[in-house]
Amino acid sequence: MKLTDYHPVVIEGMGGYDPRDPAPVAMQVAERLAQHWARKTPIKPLLILTQGDPLEANGISAITPRVAQHLGIPRGMVYLDEHIADYHWPNADRHEMIFAHKYSELVGQLDNDLPGSMSRIEAAIEAQLQHKNDHRAAQGNPPLKDYFRDFALLQEVTKAACSSLCEGITIAHTSKDISVFSVTSFFTVGLELGLVDAGNMVSYSGDTESQLTTASRYDKAPS
Repeated sequence: MKLTDYHPVVIEGMGGYDPRDPAPVAMQVAERLAQHWARKTPIKPLLILTQGDPLEANGISAITPRVAQHLGIPRGMVYLDEHIADYHWPNADRHEMIFAHKYSELVGQLDNDLPGSMSRIEAAIEAQLQHKNDHRAAQGNPPLKDYFRDFALLQEVTKAACSSLCEGITIAHTSKDISVFSVTSFFTVGLELGLVDAGNMVSYSGDTESQLTTASRYDKAPS
Protein backbone atom coordinates (compact mmCIF):
# COMPACT_ATOMS: atom_id res chain seq x y z
CA MET A 1 0.00 0.00 0.00
CA LYS A 2 1.51 3.32 -1.13
CA LEU A 3 0.13 5.11 1.91
CA THR A 4 2.60 3.41 4.23
CA ASP A 5 5.49 5.25 2.55
CA TYR A 6 4.21 8.58 3.92
CA HIS A 7 3.30 10.51 7.05
CA PRO A 8 -0.39 11.26 6.37
CA VAL A 9 -1.86 14.65 7.22
CA VAL A 10 -5.64 14.55 7.64
CA ILE A 11 -7.41 17.92 7.66
CA GLU A 12 -10.97 17.96 8.98
CA GLY A 13 -13.60 20.66 8.81
CA MET A 14 -16.68 22.14 7.20
CA GLY A 15 -17.63 21.49 3.60
CA GLY A 16 -18.72 24.01 1.00
CA TYR A 17 -21.14 25.72 3.39
CA ASP A 18 -18.14 27.24 5.26
CA PRO A 19 -18.64 31.01 4.70
CA ARG A 20 -15.00 31.94 5.35
CA ASP A 21 -12.42 32.85 2.72
CA PRO A 22 -10.40 29.62 2.37
CA ALA A 23 -7.08 31.42 1.75
CA PRO A 24 -6.48 32.78 5.28
CA VAL A 25 -7.92 29.62 6.82
CA ALA A 26 -5.44 27.53 4.83
CA MET A 27 -2.59 29.82 5.88
CA GLN A 28 -3.56 29.43 9.54
CA VAL A 29 -3.75 25.64 9.23
CA ALA A 30 -0.37 25.52 7.45
CA GLU A 31 1.23 27.67 10.16
CA ARG A 32 -0.19 25.54 12.94
CA LEU A 33 1.05 22.38 11.21
CA ALA A 34 4.54 23.83 10.82
CA GLN A 35 4.58 24.73 14.52
CA HIS A 36 3.50 21.20 15.42
CA TRP A 37 6.18 19.58 13.28
CA ALA A 38 8.86 21.85 14.70
CA ARG A 39 8.18 20.11 18.01
CA LYS A 40 7.36 16.67 16.63
CA THR A 41 9.24 16.00 13.40
CA PRO A 42 7.71 13.34 11.09
CA ILE A 43 10.01 10.47 10.15
CA LYS A 44 8.48 9.96 6.68
CA PRO A 45 7.65 12.27 3.75
CA LEU A 46 4.49 14.30 4.32
CA LEU A 47 1.26 13.70 2.41
CA ILE A 48 -2.08 15.46 2.78
CA LEU A 49 -4.67 12.69 2.71
CA THR A 50 -8.10 13.86 1.53
CA GLN A 51 -11.34 11.93 1.79
CA GLY A 52 -13.00 12.37 -1.57
CA ASP A 53 -14.53 15.81 -1.08
CA PRO A 54 -15.95 17.39 -4.25
CA LEU A 55 -14.19 20.57 -5.39
CA GLU A 56 -15.99 23.66 -4.09
CA ALA A 57 -15.18 27.35 -3.71
CA ASN A 58 -15.25 27.18 0.08
CA GLY A 59 -14.67 24.67 2.83
CA ILE A 60 -12.39 21.69 3.19
CA SER A 61 -11.85 20.97 -0.53
CA ALA A 62 -10.79 24.58 -1.11
CA ILE A 63 -8.57 24.64 1.96
CA THR A 64 -6.57 21.41 1.56
CA PRO A 65 -4.95 22.21 -1.82
CA ARG A 66 -3.94 25.61 -0.49
CA VAL A 67 -2.36 24.01 2.58
CA ALA A 68 -0.54 21.57 0.31
CA GLN A 69 0.74 24.46 -1.78
CA HIS A 70 1.86 26.47 1.26
CA LEU A 71 3.79 23.50 2.63
CA GLY A 72 4.97 22.10 -0.70
CA ILE A 73 3.64 18.58 -0.10
CA PRO A 74 1.57 16.24 -2.31
CA ARG A 75 -1.98 15.00 -1.82
CA GLY A 76 -3.47 11.52 -1.87
CA MET A 77 -7.03 10.31 -1.34
CA VAL A 78 -9.16 7.68 0.36
CA TYR A 79 -12.67 7.28 -1.06
CA LEU A 80 -15.76 5.16 -0.40
CA ASP A 81 -16.23 2.03 -2.50
CA GLU A 82 -18.88 2.14 -5.20
CA HIS A 83 -21.23 -0.24 -3.33
CA ILE A 84 -21.27 2.21 -0.39
CA ALA A 85 -21.54 5.50 -2.29
CA ASP A 86 -21.40 5.23 -6.08
CA TYR A 87 -21.16 9.02 -6.43
CA HIS A 88 -18.12 9.49 -4.21
CA TRP A 89 -15.29 8.65 -6.64
CA PRO A 90 -16.83 10.38 -9.71
CA ASN A 91 -17.48 13.60 -7.75
CA ALA A 92 -14.19 13.69 -5.82
CA ASP A 93 -11.55 16.31 -6.48
CA ARG A 94 -8.79 14.17 -8.03
CA HIS A 95 -6.62 17.00 -9.39
CA GLU A 96 -2.93 16.41 -8.67
CA MET A 97 -3.62 13.44 -6.39
CA ILE A 98 -0.59 11.17 -6.53
CA PHE A 99 -2.60 8.06 -5.59
CA ALA A 100 -5.98 6.94 -4.24
CA HIS A 101 -7.00 4.05 -2.00
CA LYS A 102 -10.45 2.57 -1.53
CA TYR A 103 -12.01 2.61 1.92
CA SER A 104 -12.22 -1.19 1.83
CA GLU A 105 -8.43 -1.40 1.46
CA LEU A 106 -7.96 0.49 4.71
CA VAL A 107 -10.62 -1.63 6.42
CA GLY A 108 -8.74 -4.78 5.40
CA GLN A 109 -5.40 -3.41 6.58
CA LEU A 110 -6.87 -2.24 9.90
CA ASP A 111 -8.61 -5.56 10.54
CA ASN A 112 -5.36 -7.38 9.83
CA ASP A 113 -3.22 -5.07 11.97
CA LEU A 114 -5.65 -4.52 14.85
CA PRO A 115 -8.23 -7.33 14.90
CA GLY A 116 -11.56 -6.24 16.32
CA SER A 117 -10.94 -2.54 15.83
CA MET A 118 -13.51 -2.18 13.03
CA SER A 119 -16.32 -3.54 15.17
CA ARG A 120 -15.32 -1.15 17.95
CA ILE A 121 -15.33 1.84 15.59
CA GLU A 122 -18.70 0.84 14.12
CA ALA A 123 -20.27 0.39 17.55
CA ALA A 124 -18.93 3.73 18.80
CA ILE A 125 -20.21 5.59 15.74
CA GLU A 126 -23.63 3.96 16.03
CA ALA A 127 -23.77 5.00 19.69
CA GLN A 128 -22.83 8.59 18.85
CA LEU A 129 -25.39 8.71 16.05
CA GLN A 130 -28.10 7.53 18.42
CA HIS A 131 -27.10 10.13 21.02
CA LYS A 132 -27.04 12.94 18.46
CA ASN A 133 -30.38 11.91 16.98
CA ASP A 134 -31.97 11.69 20.42
CA HIS A 135 -30.76 15.22 21.09
CA ARG A 136 -32.09 16.42 17.74
CA ALA A 137 -35.46 14.77 18.38
CA ALA A 138 -35.69 16.55 21.73
CA GLN A 139 -35.15 19.83 19.84
CA GLY A 140 -37.83 18.95 17.31
CA ASN A 141 -35.30 18.39 14.50
CA PRO A 142 -35.12 15.44 12.08
CA PRO A 143 -32.42 12.77 12.48
CA LEU A 144 -29.10 13.08 10.70
CA LYS A 145 -29.02 11.78 7.13
CA ASP A 146 -28.03 8.13 6.60
CA TYR A 147 -24.79 9.10 4.87
CA PHE A 148 -23.42 10.48 8.15
CA ARG A 149 -22.61 6.93 9.22
CA ASP A 150 -20.66 6.17 6.02
CA PHE A 151 -18.61 9.34 6.14
CA ALA A 152 -17.98 9.10 9.88
CA LEU A 153 -16.66 5.59 9.28
CA LEU A 154 -14.49 6.80 6.41
CA GLN A 155 -13.07 9.55 8.62
CA GLU A 156 -12.32 7.41 11.66
CA VAL A 157 -11.11 4.30 9.80
CA THR A 158 -8.76 6.44 7.73
CA LYS A 159 -7.16 7.93 10.84
CA ALA A 160 -7.03 4.67 12.78
CA ALA A 161 -5.48 2.82 9.84
CA CYS A 162 -2.93 5.56 9.22
CA SER A 163 -2.04 5.72 12.92
CA SER A 164 -1.38 1.99 12.92
CA LEU A 165 0.20 1.48 9.49
CA CYS A 166 2.20 4.63 8.81
CA GLU A 167 4.16 5.05 12.06
CA GLY A 168 2.71 8.50 12.48
CA ILE A 169 -0.13 10.80 11.50
CA THR A 170 -1.06 14.46 11.93
CA ILE A 171 -4.68 15.59 12.21
CA ALA A 172 -5.67 19.25 11.90
CA HIS A 173 -9.00 21.04 12.21
CA THR A 174 -10.03 24.04 10.13
CA SER A 175 -12.03 25.66 12.92
CA LYS A 176 -11.80 26.00 16.69
CA ASP A 177 -15.45 25.15 17.33
CA ILE A 178 -17.00 22.06 15.77
CA SER A 179 -20.74 21.43 15.62
CA VAL A 180 -21.87 18.28 17.42
CA PHE A 181 -24.15 17.66 14.44
CA SER A 182 -21.32 17.37 11.91
CA VAL A 183 -19.29 14.51 10.45
CA THR A 184 -16.16 16.17 11.84
CA SER A 185 -17.55 15.81 15.38
CA PHE A 186 -17.00 12.06 15.20
CA PHE A 187 -13.27 12.75 15.67
CA THR A 188 -13.86 11.88 19.33
CA VAL A 189 -14.43 8.21 18.39
CA GLY A 190 -10.82 7.44 17.49
CA LEU A 191 -9.57 9.31 20.55
CA GLU A 192 -11.92 7.55 22.97
CA LEU A 193 -11.05 4.13 21.54
CA GLY A 194 -7.31 4.81 21.79
CA LEU A 195 -6.89 4.39 18.03
CA VAL A 196 -5.79 8.01 17.58
CA ASP A 197 -3.26 9.77 19.81
CA ALA A 198 -4.38 13.21 21.01
CA GLY A 199 -0.75 14.32 20.72
CA ASN A 200 -1.04 14.03 16.94
CA MET A 201 -3.95 16.48 16.75
CA VAL A 202 -3.41 20.14 15.87
CA SER A 203 -5.99 22.69 17.00
CA TYR A 204 -6.89 25.59 14.74
CA SER A 205 -6.36 28.41 17.20
CA GLY A 206 -3.36 27.19 19.15
CA ASP A 207 -4.67 28.36 22.52
CA THR A 208 -7.15 25.56 23.18
CA GLU A 209 -7.99 22.21 21.68
CA SER A 210 -10.80 22.10 19.14
CA GLN A 211 -14.11 21.97 20.98
CA LEU A 212 -17.52 20.58 20.13
CA THR A 213 -20.31 23.10 20.33
CA THR A 214 -24.05 23.17 19.83
CA ALA A 215 -23.98 26.94 19.67
CA SER A 216 -22.53 27.09 16.16
CA ARG A 217 -24.73 28.43 13.40
CA TYR A 218 -23.56 25.45 11.34
CA ASP A 219 -25.33 22.90 13.55
CA LYS A 220 -27.40 21.51 10.70
CA ALA A 221 -24.54 21.38 8.21
CA PRO A 222 -23.23 17.99 7.05
CA SER A 223 -19.48 17.93 7.65
